[in-house]
Amino acid sequence: MLSLCSPSYSITIRVEIENRIGMFARIATAISSAGGDMGAVDIVRVEKGKIIRDITVNARDVAHEKGIVKAIKTVAGVKVIRVMDRTFSAHLGGKIEVKNKLPVRDRNDLSKVYTPGVARVCMDIHQNKEHAYRYTIKGNSVAVVSDGTAVLGLGDIGPEAALPVMEGKAMIFKEFADIDAFPVVLATKDVDEIVRTVKNIAPAFGGINLEDISAPRCFEVEEKLRKLLDIPVFHDDQHGTAVVVLAALMNTARLLKRDMKKFKVVVVGAGAAGSATTKILLSAGVRDIIVCDKSGTVYAGRKQDMDPYKRELAKATNPRKVKGTISDAMKGADVFIGLSAPNVIMPDDIRRMSRDPVVFALANPDPEIAPEEAEPLVRVIATGRSDYPNQINNMLGFPGIFRGLLNVRARGVNEAVKHAAAQAIAYMVDEAELTEDYIIPSLFDRKVVSSVAEAVAEAARKTGLAR
Repeated sequence: MLSLCSPSYSITIRVEIENRIGMFARIATAISSAGGDMGAVDIVRVEKGKIIRDITVNARDVAHEKGIVKAIKTVAGVKVIRVMDRTFSAHLGGKIEVKNKLPVRDRNDLSKVYTPGVARVCMDIHQNKEHAYRYTIKGNSVAVVSDGTAVLGLGDIGPEAALPVMEGKAMIFKEFADIDAFPVVLATKDVDEIVRTVKNIAPAFGGINLEDISAPRCFEVEEKLRKLLDIPVFHDDQHGTAVVVLAALMNTARLLKRDMKKFKVVVVGAGAAGSATTKILLSAGVRDIIVCDKSGTVYAGRKQDMDPYKRELAKATNPRKVKGTISDAMKGADVFIGLSAPNVIMPDDIRRMSRDPVVFALANPDPEIAPEEAEPLVRVIATGRSDYPNQINNMLGFPGIFRGLLNVRARGVNEAVKHAAAQAIAYMVDEAELTEDYIIPSLFDRKVVSSVAEAVAEAARKTGLAR
């Protein structure tokens, strides 16, 4: 698949250009011929007979960036001084910081926020722990916790390498839900040690967002923490993804004027996101779901590549007992949901599906099938990418979910909360607005967070989670 140019591969090239008519046009032609998407052009300074310019260009990938620079270097009268990767520049020094909410200008200020005045607040919380929600950051704070074992599509790259992702997650919490989130990366893969560490830091937080922990350990970590803690524990790779997929499928059913419960669904991927998505669809009433992994369809009695979590899925899914490959599972399916790896299905697999097939190819950055190949064959296509319509991204879910849970000082998370969030996301798109290219609201629609938060808070109240 030939991917599009993206701001995530954006470079600023500083060039020294001979000050002659037509020189910049030659540079622009070289960039265009190399397939680059030229953006801002700034004059840095003018010297005798020369102009120094910064030219910003979007590329497809690192190799494409190098190709663009090479093309510029071939233009006579142009010297490349340096190349700056704008994505790396955005991460310099980290992307988040801590700021005081109150000024500390003199001894009077200090005596209130620190010693001696703070002692009275400490004793008040000592006598009533719930007051930590009122007088500390706890009521608006979330720990974003990872061991770095399943980072994006990169795999087990370690806690330090996971930190930029956790910082990014913290930025999204703050920007969209005004939640103070803190990245916590752990130098252990041991389930009990992770659980013990999170349990011990939990008093400072109103919620725990588990992130990028590999399956099946992530299931065990979340399960144990939910039993131990009286605050929400939410593994976003599982449930955030599942919530947004459910919202997209609800709207697809509304668009096609069909009963979602009667869809025949194939889910490819039996890891964290695939398992959680399957479970939320089952709880929403979808009955015919076939889960597939790298060994083919998951079914009761399968021996190869099974674990307790897949055996649990096998009992609840594949009612027609389909055995074989992903291609076998796709025959007659209405919906394909990919939460796995690039290029696992082919156009012929889509041709085996039912009329008006729906494809959610959500592997990131490279989907299960190139959207350009799938689009002519499907009624609706969605991806996890921002450069195609219908981006299914858990960012639509987690800021509002945690905002709602924190607002009511929730003791945990349950199915009612997740379903309420999915419904709120889905119905941000009015019936009249629904089209094949618009089945899910924009990530930047600021009304989504407030709508999800209200729905989640109400569900928490009704189900006894709210304090």
